[in-house]
Amino acid sequence: MSIMELNGGSVIAMVGKDCVAIASDLRLGNQALGISSSFQRIFPVTDRVYVGLPGLATDVTTLRERFRYRVNMYTIKEEREIEPETFAHLVSSTLYEHRFGPYFIEPVMAGLSKTPSGGYKPFIAATDLIGCLNFAKDFVVAGTASAKLFGVAEGLWEPDLEAEDLFETISQTLLNAVDRDAYSGWGAIVHVITKDKIITRTLKARMD
Repeated sequence: MSIMELNGGSVIAMVGKDCVAIASDLRLGNQALGISSSFQRIFPVTDRVYVGLPGLATDVTTLRERFRYRVNMYTIKEEREIEPETFAHLVSSTLYEHRFGPYFIEPVMAGLSKTPSGGYKPFIAATDLIGCLNFAKDFVVAGTASAKLFGVAEGLWEPDLEAEDLFETISQTLLNAVDRDAYSGWGAIVHVITKDKIITRTLKARMD
């Protein structure tokens, strides 16, 4: 068994038209033993950036606080909010610093970047456990159900989805994928980030 699969859990991020969505399941387990059905893996970084942390549960807590500290220091020094691309590189460098004794986490980032014209552009990225960045224009996945998430997302995702359609697509992708993975599931949470607001919804899922 891989240490990445010990606590289970999966995260997916998807791009829409002027919006972006990130979702995860809520199960915390010890291999096949279920421990909690309300474990948070997705955290707000700013009003326009969210990060999902699938992997070892103790490292989820550690990295959440480490990123919070580093983002706060950036905000104080730069006197502005961190942009999604900058945050992605911050995540990458934080993980790479620990490459010889890595955190067992594969972060997924989603947000809206400001364009020079004043508009917003969707941004998603993911890294492996030592910080190798993977930028995408459609979707990124991580966690124990990632193979299933890839398969369902390939079939359901379309370019330029509106916020409600994007919510429906990412929800169906996640729920159908975690049903086929013993280490993920037990409910899900979805965040849809638009330029005006953030829509957060909790979904019911199979509990077996």
